[in-house]
Amino acid sequence: MSQTTTNTPQAILENEPKKKSKGFIIVLAVLVIAGSAFGITKYIHAQHHEETDDAQVDASISPVIPRISGYVTEVRVKDNQKVKAGDTMVILDNRNELIKVKQMEAALMAAQNNLHVVEANTAASKANIASFEANVSTVDAQIEAAKVTLRRASQDYDRYANLIKDHSITLQQFEQAEAAKQSAERQLIVLTGQKNAASRQTSAASSQSNATGQQAGVANATIMQREADLENAKLDLSYTIITAPSDGTVSKVNAQVGQLMQAGQLIFSVVSDNAPWVVANFKETQYSRVRPGQKVTLKIDAFPGHNFEGKVSSLSPASGAKFSLLPPDNASGNFVKTVQRMPVKIEFTTSDQFLKDIKPGMNVDVDVHLD
Repeated sequence: MSQTTTNTPQAILENEPKKKSKGFIIVLAVLVIAGSAFGITKYIHAQHHEETDDAQVDASISPVIPRISGYVTEVRVKDNQKVKAGDTMVILDNRNELIKVKQMEAALMAAQNNLHVVEANTAASKANIASFEANVSTVDAQIEAAKVTLRRASQDYDRYANLIKDHSITLQQFEQAEAAKQSAERQLIVLTGQKNAASRQTSAASSQSNATGQQAGVANATIMQREADLENAKLDLSYTIITAPSDGTVSKVNAQVGQLMQAGQLIFSVVSDNAPWVVANFKETQYSRVRPGQKVTLKIDAFPGHNFEGKVSSLSPASGAKFSLLPPDNASGNFVKTVQRMPVKIEFTTSDQFLKDIKPGMNVDVDVHLD
């Protein structure tokens, strides 16, 4: 008897897996090859590139801060408005500052007038010194003449004293010679006293002149102080007009007419129109391979499908955590090792139509070419 093949359900199940196993092997092989190719490609790429998505666009943002306190009288800018450097943005009430300027001008004028008075007194003191010195010279001449007169009177007295003994002259003549001698002596004493008085007056005038000269120095110092006060008052007056620090775009304006602004209070900011840059925070394990001058490909989330070109400009001297308000201290508490991030500054190298639309804070994917 010939054996016939029966198509029982059991036989069908035994043949089915053999057919399916071939297709599974093919699919598995394709997946392995594709995965290997993808892994090899990523490995080769990783050998020549360093990537991070922890990056943002940055730019110069200038805070607008009043230097003096005052009430706002006028606000000339609006939110998101374009401004040029030097444009007037906010005006503060300047009446107090104007009064201070006038007060300082009056104080400076008084100090200058005081200097004129001191200079006049100095000139008068010098004139008095010259007059007293002339008096001293006159008295000196008179003293010399009195000495000559006294010498002649003394000689006459001696001569008449010898003659009176011989009764060659009368007593009256002797007494006249004696009186002339005494008069000459008293005249010399008087003139000597006058000289001493004139010398004292000269010394006093000289001391007064020195004191007046010192007063002139004090007056000059006072003038310099008043000039500095006036310049400071004018400077405060100029601070009542708040201008744009640079070309850029105004942020939200937090100022209203009538509002009291304190010195040092942030009113708003101006985002500069200067070229923006990117700050990429690489892991410390990547940092050693990044060097200034390396080419960078940048992908900004706001512009999908568009690549920007740049280069590594500089590397941070410390990790970002060290510049935080409260830097971590590993010596306190339980230590948990955390991979640190190292900021890297990247500049755009080519002109791009989208550069003007890039805003600080936008997220960026960074790809540094290590070759």
